Amino acid sequence: MGDLSCDVVVVGLGPGGEALVARLAKAGLDVVAVEAELVGGECPYWGCIPSKMIIRAANALAEARRVDGLAGTATVEPDFAVVARRIREEATDDWDDQVAADRVTAAGARLVRGRGRLAGARTVVVGDDTITASKGVVLNTGTTPSVPPIPGLADTPYWTNRDILKAETAPATMIVIGGGAIGLELAQAFARFGTEVTVLEVAPRILAVEEPESSELIGTVFEAEGIGVHAGIPIDAVAHDGSVFHVTSGDVTYEAERLLVAAGRRSRLDDVGLDTVGVEVDRFLTVDDAMQVTDGLWAIGDITGRGAFTHVSMYQSERAARAILGEDLEPYDTSFPRVTFTDPEIGGVGLSEAQARDRGINVRVGLAPIPESSRGWIHAAGNEGLIKIVIDDDRGVIVGATSAGPAGGETLAALAFAVRAEIPVATLRNTIYAYPTFWRAIESAL
Repeated sequence: MGDLSCDVVVVGLGPGGEALVARLAKAGLDVVAVEAELVGGECPYWGCIPSKMIIRAANALAEARRVDGLAGTATVEPDFAVVARRIREEATDDWDDQVAADRVTAAGARLVRGRGRLAGARTVVVGDDTITASKGVVLNTGTTPSVPPIPGLADTPYWTNRDILKAETAPATMIVIGGGAIGLELAQAFARFGTEVTVLEVAPRILAVEEPESSELIGTVFEAEGIGVHAGIPIDAVAHDGSVFHVTSGDVTYEAERLLVAAGRRSRLDDVGLDTVGVEVDRFLTVDDAMQVTDGLWAIGDITGRGAFTHVSMYQSERAARAILGEDLEPYDTSFPRVTFTDPEIGGVGLSEAQARDRGINVRVGLAPIPESSRGWIHAAGNEGLIKIVIDDDRGVIVGATSAGPAGGETLAALAFAVRAEIPVATLRNTIYAYPTFWRAIESAL
């Protein structure tokens, strides 16, 4: 290929990077897109899409099991091969990115395969080739699974999210190290396919980034479904004897056929060449609200430390595009909506109660259990959930909220807009909430 020149180089084609490439190219810029793995990134091949396909299938099994007591009787026989085939054939094309690559070139950009590395201002090296960009470079290198330094773990055939989402069968038994969103979603989904699952978490509670009420709720649901949850424990060692994993915690050893490590993610910034542009980095890159790191360098996605979610990356992608194209930028949306797709779904937006109090906000809290709402009572089996609102009482606005329950992520939408737009609590109280809906519980919390 030799040396190339262009307007912008985008390194890393996860969802935000791919969207940015298309946006800039269609606006008339000469764009070079660089990707070392699959165009589209983690989300469509090893993350959001395949995991939610497993969750959808698992939830269908759970709903069928709820027929008893609601509508008669039903029996269901799980077959993991069905969803595994859907992931392979319908979602990932057997982990082939040709369709996504064609989208990039059809938008008018040039696609370069290989690992991109900065080599000075506005310069990227891919193998033996050098690409120079007149406007600059955008980094979207994403994250990789964080594997804790547990003695013995590195020498075992443990799974990460990539391995488990390519599985053809559900194992008989599985240990999950990590009680965050990824670990909990997959733990419950595989349990519903018949896997005996144990979750181990070193933090004091599972789903520690959300409200304590959410942690307690999902822990109770897991216990009822036969999923073992052990939080606040040490994990001292891991061994594998050729067929079984042995995970030691104090005087207890947990055993299982498979081990999923879902202990967070770490930024892919180790060898990106940031030293060549005078940028120091710890865990994340520091960006301004235009996603700029320094002159001629922008960053989007997980590596910015503003939330490791596809929707955040897409939002940042549009902001970077506007900045590069010289278009006006609205204030950055800090409301930060997010959803953990367990059953019940755990949606959150804005500040937790503890975060609000730590900021010195005069806090009032409202809480409404979903089972006590009319829709929750009608729903009966599988109706666990709650609405929690965190109010800045001095300003009379909601600064944070939780929507947990059936379709909790969808109900979150109303709360997300309330937080983002700072809708007065008085207005929210003087609002008609359709009956009987899950989101009517917002009125009860108010």
